[in-house]
Amino acid sequence: MFRQDLPPSTLRLAFGQLELIYHAAVRHVRKTHRNAIVGLLLNMVQTVLLIVVFYVLIVVLKLRSTSIRGDFVLYIMSGVFMFMTHTKTMGAVVAADGPTSQMMKHAPMNTIVSIGAAALGTLYVQVLSMVVVLTIYYCAFTPFVIYEPVQAMGVLLLAWFSGIAIGMVFRAFKPWSPEVIGILSLVYMRANMIASGKMFVANTLTPTLLSYFDWNPLFHIIDQSRGFIFINYNPHNSNLEYPIYVCIACLMVGLMGEFWTRQHASLSWGAKR
Repeated sequence: MFRQDLPPSTLRLAFGQLELIYHAAVRHVRKTHRNAIVGLLLNMVQTVLLIVVFYVLIVVLKLRSTSIRGDFVLYIMSGVFMFMTHTKTMGAVVAADGPTSQMMKHAPMNTIVSIGAAALGTLYVQVLSMVVVLTIYYCAFTPFVIYEPVQAMGVLLLAWFSGIAIGMVFRAFKPWSPEVIGILSLVYMRANMIASGKMFVANTLTPTLLSYFDWNPLFHIIDQSRGFIFINYNPHNSNLEYPIYVCIACLMVGLMGEFWTRQHASLSWGAKR
């Protein structure tokens, strides 16, 4: 009767938010399909189809001679996995529940939890798909060796982080002009099919051609990942510092834009869509 409720500590609040992000991430993963296993299989099929398409495209265009010495399929996979992680994460962040969503009516829920859950759920699906595809290829086709697996996984996480950062920029301005931002984000994702450098090696590019691609953080990420995957490749025309700095800058801009947009949220935005 006379008990005094003390405010929760900062640590307890932090763990509470992490638990909320976890449950929201589970919900995000299950949104793709009623059956979680089927949803995972669909993502794996999409990844395998993209690998097959790029394999055929490189063979038809006779670009195989410009690849890295080593397993040719692993070379293609290295680009596809980074590209898929970056693109899927960016799309999930842009499409995450906004301040006018019905989910925001529940007290503990907020946009940061929604964004974190979308990003975490996408990372889970992509990493699990990657592990399954690599295991099947290793067991059913040919054994392979990844030169520095820990560093390669770190670069994959950087591709995931870059998807979050760039997705936050698009997301911050989406409520003000959803049609334009939707088109711009789609153009960016389609441009990365070529601009990400999945089909060629940065060391083989001339300075003129390199200037068309080195603006893209994903180009540096994919090239650096191949340096950790293959023992015979040492990337000279890319670095990890550039994508890290660009992603931090984009994340700060996106968070400031998200905060400002949330302060001016209106229920009429949902009606306009």
